[in-house]
Amino acid sequence: MSYAVTLIPGDGIGPELSDATRMVLESTGIGFDWDIQDAGEATIEREGTPLPDRVVDSIRANGVAIKGPITTPVGSGFRSVNVALRQALELYANVRPARTMEGVATRYADVDLFIVRENTEDLYAGIEHRVGPDAAESIKIITRAASQRIARYAFEYAVKNGRRKVTAVHKANIMKLSDGLFLESCQQVAADFEGRVEFEDRIVDNMCMQLVQKPELYDVLVLPNLYGDIVSDLAAGLVGGLGVAPGANIGERAAVFEPVHGSAPKYAGQNKANPTALILSGALMLRHLGELKAATAVEAAVREVIATGTTVTYDLGGSAGTREFGEAVASRIATTA
Repeated sequence: MSYAVTLIPGDGIGPELSDATRMVLESTGIGFDWDIQDAGEATIEREGTPLPDRVVDSIRANGVAIKGPITTPVGSGFRSVNVALRQALELYANVRPARTMEGVATRYADVDLFIVRENTEDLYAGIEHRVGPDAAESIKIITRAASQRIARYAFEYAVKNGRRKVTAVHKANIMKLSDGLFLESCQQVAADFEGRVEFEDRIVDNMCMQLVQKPELYDVLVLPNLYGDIVSDLAAGLVGGLGVAPGANIGERAAVFEPVHGSAPKYAGQNKANPTALILSGALMLRHLGELKAATAVEAAVREVIATGTTVTYDLGGSAGTREFGEAVASRIATTA
């Protein structure tokens, strides 16, 4: 069987990571019909936008995409392509596993977290404006529909994957209406899963402290957009950093898989960057497509190559290039198939 997949190479190191990931995914024996679509800085001069309509149209047609990192300017310039894609395609669930791996330096052992972040509203809705020359205002949007939808996604994931607990993260002690509505929505959904999945809630600042102190107490976390962005990076830090952190954006009709890290333009074209996060995002894509055996093979091969330590990139203590790391993972998959 062959899958039509939109491939967005991305900016900076993105094309190199995408090439390595494509090699690994094809080594599973699964067929892919790649629809390659450029987006980001490379398209602005040619097409006047970092996100041409053809990119969104391609993802809508194929239903699934994998993308390399795309540059987002800080403070000015074009709006985040990632956020624009999530809103255009209603990719309401951002999911980020954080799991320790042998061979990746970290202060923690046996971390296994699954972060579920609401992806369409909150402060990331982008409703902001100047209030005179020296002040600005951003509007925080929380709705019951979106909050219940993301909570249900978290609980259904927990049931399907044998996870024990869902923790809702909020700041309802201060933002009693907006975060209060998010918490109330999670509580309402939790009632439908009583007896199957444990439920609790944590205030976001306390949650950050507890993840640093005792991450083993937590399992699936569900959060509004802004807190989810922050806490998922914290969770990545527990397991070795953004270079090993995969991500997915899931909607009812489409899904986009991407690494969490940036485009690192100063390393572009040097064959130095670690492709682990994008390769593991590809494994998430395989799971989404129902190719569970292939997904497991990719994840296992990545773990084995990193644990062995002979063909890893500089950030993991080795001297292998991006392509060489990808070749090692692909070879491991081929020999164990």
